[in-house]
Amino acid sequence: MRVWALWGSMVLALADAGAAHADVKMSGTFVADSACPATQAIRNGKNPGNISTEAGKGYELLAGNKDDPTHYLIQVPGADPERRWVKIGCGHVTGGGAATPAPSGQSKPSSASGKPEYVFAISWQPAFCETQASKPECKAQNPSEFDASHFTLHGLWPQPSSNFYCQVSAADKANDKPAHWGDLPPVNLDANTRAELDQVMPGTASKLDRHEWIKHGTCYGKSQQEYFSDALNLMRAVNASAVRDLFTKNIGKQLTSDEIRGAFNTAFGAGAGDRVRVSCLVDPSSGRRLIGELTLGLSGPIGPDSKLADLLMASAPTTKAGCPKGTVDPIGFQ
Repeated sequence: MRVWALWGSMVLALADAGAAHADVKMSGTFVADSACPATQAIRNGKNPGNISTEAGKGYELLAGNKDDPTHYLIQVPGADPERRWVKIGCGHVTGGGAATPAPSGQSKPSSASGKPEYVFAISWQPAFCETQASKPECKAQNPSEFDASHFTLHGLWPQPSSNFYCQVSAADKANDKPAHWGDLPPVNLDANTRAELDQVMPGTASKLDRHEWIKHGTCYGKSQQEYFSDALNLMRAVNASAVRDLFTKNIGKQLTSDEIRGAFNTAFGAGAGDRVRVSCLVDPSSGRRLIGELTLGLSGPIGPDSKLADLLMASAPTTKAGCPKGTVDPIGFQ
């Protein structure tokens, strides 16, 4: 009996070890769409302190429980322990993804219609900088600069979300961490596109363009020049719209997700707002909830003459509104 008991204990230990090794390292921010239990373990549901996520709040994303996760491991400051599991349906991920590579290939159609689909991520840079004060683009903030009153480019991401690192070398994958983005190959653009990208994507100061190309652009099916030119074309449409007007008129004030989605309806047609998700960040120094990013669902081929309104309306209107309310942060550290 003792032998069988010992063998059983060894089997359970090996099973637990295997489960631990199955976790898939991830990066980015998990933004809670609702209040959900944040448990210490998935299987037994233990929840010391009865911790729940806060709707609209962002948490550091650490891992998924497997390649196609049902739960995310997040960091919950103040909890004991701080590493907690939440169901993936509780919120959404922004600014990151799995650290392990997906199979190589080109961007594939990802909808029943056969059209390619994308997530277009645009940032409100002053809010981002409240949480990333040490980055060079944040140290260089100035009220007269573009990012004080315009949306900035985060990325254009072919879908599904597992579609990244297409035909990328192991060395480049290993260097695709913020501290090593400078070791990634430079992005080659013509002079005009480079000048516009440096303005519209302040993160190029931290080599964000290299990261976006290696992780997402390599699955776009076009050249570096075309990938960034297409993204900049979409950015011009947003920054010339009623959406930007809404933000600039409310700097220092709060906006709701309904107001933001309504501005998209005004600018790009009734129903366009249903394709937009609002993500918020929490200012670590003040606890303010800040509007940090908007992610837009797009569908269809993207080219130099594409209209943002058409791409939005071709996408399925199933996007959750996300963060219900947040402040439009002024430039500079508050």
